[in-house]
Amino acid sequence: MLVLIQRVSEASVRVEGAVIGQIGSGLLALVGMEPGDSEAQIARMADRLLGYRVFGDEAGKMNRSLRDTGGGLLLVSQFTLAADTSSGMRPGFSNAAPPAEAERGFNRLVDICRQKHAPGVETGQFGAHMVVSLVNDGPVTFLLRP
Repeated sequence: MLVLIQRVSEASVRVEGAVIGQIGSGLLALVGMEPGDSEAQIARMADRLLGYRVFGDEAGKMNRSLRDTGGGLLLVSQFTLAADTSSGMRPGFSNAAPPAEAERGFNRLVDICRQKHAPGVETGQFGAHMVVSLVNDGPVTFLLRP
């Protein structure tokens, strides 16, 4: 599993022109599931998403997490993160989990995050063509692995 997080002042996801997920200040997390991602890895990633310190404290240092700020979390499935781009001019997707496995893992990540983050967790729509809009705050972007 890999998750690309971006600190945002706002972010949203549209499917067929309708907004289906939207947050203000918080994290946009693009989630790529890989074959064999375990329950332990998914739980660890949820903890990292909620606890990763990317928000400024009083001194402007990145010492605060979503748990600390109460910010929003927008989770968006993105199988292309797991692409093999090591050769040729076209990505390969053998490193991405098959759709049914990826959907189960993504939904489990969403469930855990919702249980642990009362301020709010929004999502895109698994398998849909999504239009993601964001205002990256910083910019601040990190690639996380469990």
